[in-house]
Amino acid sequence: MTTNLETSEITSPSRLEGKNMAILVCWFLGLGSLISWNSMLTIGDYYYNLFPLYHPARVLTLVYQPFALGTMMILAYNEARIDTRIRNLFGYILFCLSTFGLLLIDLGSSGKGGIGNYIGICLFVAAFGVADAHVQGGMVGDLSFMCPEFIQSFFAGLAASGALTSSLRLITKAAFDKTNNGLRKGVMLFLAISTFLEFLCIFLYAFVFAKLPIVKYYRKKAASEGSKTVSADLAAAGIDTVHNKTDGDDKEDRLSNKQLLVQNIDYALDLYLIYVLTLSIFPGFLFENTGSHDLGSWYAVVLIAMYNVWDLIARYLPLINSIKLESRKALLIASLARFLLIPAFYFTAKYGDQGWMIVLVSFLGLTNGYLTVCVLTTAPKGYKASFDK
Repeated sequence: MTTNLETSEITSPSRLEGKNMAILVCWFLGLGSLISWNSMLTIGDYYYNLFPLYHPARVLTLVYQPFALGTMMILAYNEARIDTRIRNLFGYILFCLSTFGLLLIDLGSSGKGGIGNYIGICLFVAAFGVADAHVQGGMVGDLSFMCPEFIQSFFAGLAASGALTSSLRLITKAAFDKTNNGLRKGVMLFLAISTFLEFLCIFLYAFVFAKLPIVKYYRKKAASEGSKTVSADLAAAGIDTVHNKTDGDDKEDRLSNKQLLVQNIDYALDLYLIYVLTLSIFPGFLFENTGSHDLGSWYAVVLIAMYNVWDLIARYLPLINSIKLESRKALLIASLARFLLIPAFYFTAKYGDQGWMIVLVSFLGLTNGYLTVCVLTTAPKGYKASFDK
């Protein structure tokens, strides 16, 4: 039975159940937002074995990013007219199908290389970019008008996807390393697990998240303040929405995307600087410019794992208020200071040993995760619901 949304019906979230479950679901949804892409990064050693002349880590990153950025810009421009539920479900479904597609390419080609298979892999990676723009932009927008713990948990899940894929890669590599065609067997098992986790995220978002009481509260609150993107989610939870504000009030009270960007340009610049630096090093540099060391074929896999583990740890550090960075000026300075890592990596790759490289990669992950969460939990939001206690 559905109920109309009226202001008097919006109760305090402190009296609603489901917060802990919502935090857990957000963690899994964050996991699914990046596990497909992290799978590609983590099995880079396999693709370098198949396509040694095509620089997979560098090329696949260059394929992924323009599709992710371009799609996100289009979606951001049209955000007020795009239903959040449809957007997020489309993204998770595309992630699932594309990851399964990588598995099918490998099965269909019997693990052989060739330009045709490489192009097919690039197409699925481009689909990852499109899916990423739908899911990460949609989920961050969805969670930004809820309590900060949700968005922190979502971003912790993002980092956990890297740690999980690295752990699985280490396990499958160790399990199949000495067997006939063991590298390929490990990768196939790895992609199958990733496909299942993406399917799990589809189920959680479609049938669990929207029906949690605290999630319904925040979405009703957003709808009462003029949001038109949460209607399908409320309908899935059995609630009819009635916007309490007129279009005139909505235009007066809501900030446009341009106004929000102008007011928060330093936060946007922080994120840009954080990921420009990270992606200039991770993963391409780690696969191609770190030299030969005692770890042999395990070296790149270990570097990826260390980055992901410290990225995950760092995303929980802002939960400790005493070490959370909230100053806008300090965040910008810290984001700029990370560029000192570029010469540090260059000289370590040229003159240092594997121990120093592992330390640097760990610090790269630590600063990436910590600053990302600090920026996104500190930046103001377009709706006021997340500030209600």
